[in-house]
Order: sequence, then C-alpha cells, then structure tokens
Amino acid sequence: MTKRVMLSWSSGKDSAWALQRLRADPDVELAGLFTTVNREFDRVAMHGVRRSLLEAQAASIGLPLQTIPIPHPCPNEEYEAAMSAFVARAKAGGVTHFAFGDLFLEDIRRYREQKLAGTGIEPLFPLWGEATRALAQEMVAHGLRAAITCVDPKQAPREWAGRMFDGELLAAMPEGVDPCGERGEFHTFVCDGPMFREPVGVAVGEIVERDGFVFADLLPGIRAAR
Repeated sequence: MTKRVMLSWSSGKDSAWALQRLRADPDVELAGLFTTVNREFDRVAMHGVRRSLLEAQAASIGLPLQTIPIPHPCPNEEYEAAMSAFVARAKAGGVTHFAFGDLFLEDIRRYREQKLAGTGIEPLFPLWGEATRALAQEMVAHGLRAAITCVDPKQAPREWAGRMFDGELLAAMPEGVDPCGERGEFHTFVCDGPMFREPVGVAVGEIVERDGFVFADLLPGIRAAR
C-alpha cells in the first residue's frame, strides 16, 4: 500500500538524507515538506535560516513546502497547538505518514510517536539507528554539501559556524561530538546534493552569538556549478 508522506524539513543534512531514502522507496509518494518558521525573525526555528533560502531549497527539490509559524519564544503549548492544527490539515489532505530525520534520541522519537498517536498519521524514521559516522561519510561521499548554520559552543567549536560540513570536518571532529550533530552540537543548511535539481547558492554573512548559540547568517549567494 502506498504511503502518502510529508517530510519534516529542518533545512539540514539529516532531513535531506531522509528525503533521499524516501525517494528510493517504491511504496512512498512524497506529498511535500513542512517546516516551523519563527514569526518574529521569519527564519527556520533553531537553524536560523532565512525563509528565502528555505523556499529556494524546496524549489530545487521540486516539492511543495508548508510553513508553520510559531512565536519566539515559543511555549510548548503554543507549539503543540500549531502542530496539532497542521496535522489535522495534512490528514484532511490525504497524508498518511510524517517522516523525520531523527537518528537515535529515544525521547524525541517517543514524543513524535505520542503526538501522532490517534491522529490517523503514522510516523516514519528513515535513518533511525544508523551509525552516525558512517552515515555522515555516506552523505559527503554522495555529494551532499551543507553549511553549518548554528553551533552550541558548550559542545562543539564555535569556529565551526559558517564552515562546510565535509570530509575535512569529519576527519578532525573532536571526541564526544556526534558526527551528525544529533545531540544538538551543530545544525546545518543543505545547499546541494543528489536530492536537488540544482545547487542553492549561499554566502556566509555575519557570525553572531544569541541565546547561548553561535549562528552564521547565510545569505543568498551565487549559484555554484556542480
């Protein structure tokens, strides 16, 4: 039976690789992407990515994008109300599954499963349980290009903000940092890969520290040739 799937799209590498896996599944029909966007800054929540770049990704992927506006700061009850309303709309539109790029954090998976229980939409985790170093190396080897948009300086070097996620970074990754940043060490913005029709041009702008995190402000840039 065909699964009609919407993918939770963070703009980062794990959701991009989940998309790659879903596209290889003959039982999956991709209905689109969905992303929470901070209303105050008009950026992807946590990753700090501008809406214009988010929309450029969706255009290159060739899937419709649904944005879910949330306040800043966002109390959990407001987040859950916004998501509940979105789930109801997706179900009414024929969506049967939501997919997530989660890798190994059990509490995050349980939370998603609990919130979707009884809604008529089932969760999918295409990358769940994979060894993260091998997964990161697979991404890089297959042409995924991503810029680091946010770093938690308590867990990873602040100098990574604005760097590319590549083989050089993986080779020099300190002990204790997950190669995919699954514990929140860093977040990324994917600008090219096999899931894209064409690269999304970006340039690194200002590096700022806010709320205990270091952000690289990515700007629309010249599209690089493959």
